[in-house]
Amino acid sequence: FLIVFLMSQRGWAAIGKLLVALLVIVIVVSAIFLMLVLRNGVSARATPTRTEEMIATTARHFAVPRAARNIRNPIPLSPAVLAEGRHHFADHCASCHGNDGSGQTEMGTNFYPKVPDMRTARTQILSDGELFYIIRNGVRLTGMPAWGDERDNTDNWKLVHFIRHLPKITPGEIEEMKKMNPVSAHERMERQEDEEFLKGH
Repeated sequence: FLIVFLMSQRGWAAIGKLLVALLVIVIVVSAIFLMLVLRNGVSARATPTRTEEMIATTARHFAVPRAARNIRNPIPLSPAVLAEGRHHFADHCASCHGNDGSGQTEMGTNFYPKVPDMRTARTQILSDGELFYIIRNGVRLTGMPAWGDERDNTDNWKLVHFIRHLPKITPGEIEEMKKMNPVSAHERMERQEDEEFLKGH
């Protein structure tokens, strides 16, 4: 019955009206978006709206192939593996994500969308395969780059273990990681000047 109705003149007229209505909605939404951009600009300092967060989260989920989502971490968890993951995170990831995974760093808070707090369910609910895929391939249209050697994925799988550990990270571990964080030439010079001042030079 539905097919017969759609093939009739009234059916075509109804489809035409529906398409016009959809076109009007798209034009109105686009006009509102354009007005907001012209009025507020496209600053990365703004907080993403709930709609933007929902779209980004959904897009991230579907950007990871189903086969990749179902992969389990092939590296058994051990204290040594966790320590290596912690060291790697401090050296490569902490400048954006923070040693504690909170994202509360100068760089992390200035991305758009903001760097997520990796201790919360929003990250912890992801499968091992999803975490690995995001680390390995990055996320387009965000500040998340692709990491790792194409031939050896060991470090990335160790990072997955460390990310799982972030909700339980201790103050002692965070202090230890500070020694492993990269230091810029400017910071190195400041430290040297401080040391010389304390020595009385």
